[in-house]
Amino acid sequence: MTLLAVERIKLFTTRSPWWCALAALAVVIGFAAIVSGAAPEGELTDVSLTQFGYGFGMAVIMVLAALSVTTEYRFSTIRTTFQAVPNRTAALLAKTGVVAILSLVVGEIAVFGAWGLASVMRPEDLALNTAAEWTSVAGVGVVFALASVIAIAVGILIRHSAGAISLVLIYALAVENLIQLIPKIGKDIYEWMPFRVADRFLTGSGPARVEAPLSQAGSLAYFAGFALVLLVISLFVANKRDA
Repeated sequence: MTLLAVERIKLFTTRSPWWCALAALAVVIGFAAIVSGAAPEGELTDVSLTQFGYGFGMAVIMVLAALSVTTEYRFSTIRTTFQAVPNRTAALLAKTGVVAILSLVVGEIAVFGAWGLASVMRPEDLALNTAAEWTSVAGVGVVFALASVIAIAVGILIRHSAGAISLVLIYALAVENLIQLIPKIGKDIYEWMPFRVADRFLTGSGPARVEAPLSQAGSLAYFAGFALVLLVISLFVANKRDA
């Protein structure tokens, strides 16, 4: 608990997490307002459409997560942390836990805010009546938390803010989509890319999505497994090299 408290204090005494959290909220809720205002009456019937901006909000959360660890390497405060807590794995896991919880909370506030705003702006029934509809909204916070774990792992591996942020943003927003351009096998590979699978978890397997290779639960487990493996690799590397 002491480690968690220390990491919470370190995280919330800097400005970047606050700005990133506010930006994530603004992006997700703002896109919901745009979609709700622009869609013709009677067409916004899918609850998942109210979460149109979640991908951009996730990108901001990943920036927050990457900065939480790379900033310590940049200012060499990570050395002080490791001197105070010789167990590097415990220290980095505490940081990961705090950031993941913050990402989960911000994600849930953002998506329910987006859904609530859309429900007020639109005449259509956007009530959460099914498990799939609940997942498409409440599941976003879980994806945000796992995405933050991935970003922290990348930050631990790269240790430079610009490099880590560039990598997670380019990969999450562009690389996976570009894989579809590979002749013959590109689309098959794309369906197994982690962020594509996370999207499958949120959107489910409705009539237009029956080609999804995994169930919603399987998609979440796959994405969580990817985040866990990357985190384990980063912790191994962090323990083997100098701070």
